This record gives sequence, structure tokens and C-alpha cells, in this order.
Amino acid sequence: QVQPVESGGGLVQAGGSLRLSCAASRSIFSINAMAWYRQAPGKQRELVAGINSGGTTNYADSVKGRFTISRDNAKNTVYLQMNSLKPEDTAVYYCNVLPAWNHYWGQGTQVTVSS
Repeated sequence: QVQPVESGGGLVQAGGSLRLSCAASRSIFSINAMAWYRQAPGKQRELVAGINSGGTTNYADSVKGRFTISRDNAKNTVYLQMNSLKPEDTAVYYCNVLPAWNHYWGQGTQVTVSS
């Protein structure tokens, strides 16, 4: 299987916005809940947001009200709209299925929020 491909990260000032994209293979995307995860330096990877095939979403408490996860089933793509970014959101962001498969991590995309 092909690993997911994340994009859209970058350097942004606190209070700014970014939109991440993740392209997955159709065979995986069509039957699985998808999620965004992140790993900050020196910390364990954590779940940020998830969305099932029907569009039901869930969020980590730290991002509720600021981040929005969505999926485009026709494009096999999941998005993460991040608003009101904080320095503590700095991390490498990954997408995977939910719950995550150990063998399905991509390269991730770096998000850096400056204060």
C-alpha cells in the first residue's frame, strides 16, 4: 500500500492559519475513519482530530474551536483547517487511519508557530 502524503505545513505567526491536506489511497480512504496526529519535539505523538466515513468528527480538547477536520471522499483527501494557531501547536503533523496503523505513517508536514 502507498503511504499517505501530507502537505500544507509551514511557518506562521501566532494567531495565523494553515490548511493541511492528506492524500490517501482510495482503498484505505473509502472504508476507514481518518485522523490527524501530531508530534512535538520531545513529546509523544498525539491524536489531534478524527473523522469517520459519515463525517462525524472528534477533536482533542487543546484544539476544539480552532481546528476543523474535513474529508473529500471524491478526492480521497482529508484536510485540517487550523485557525488561531498557538506556539504550542508547533509539531510535525501526520495523517493516518483511526485508530492508527503502525505501518501507515507518512513523512508528515512541519508546522511551526512563532510567538
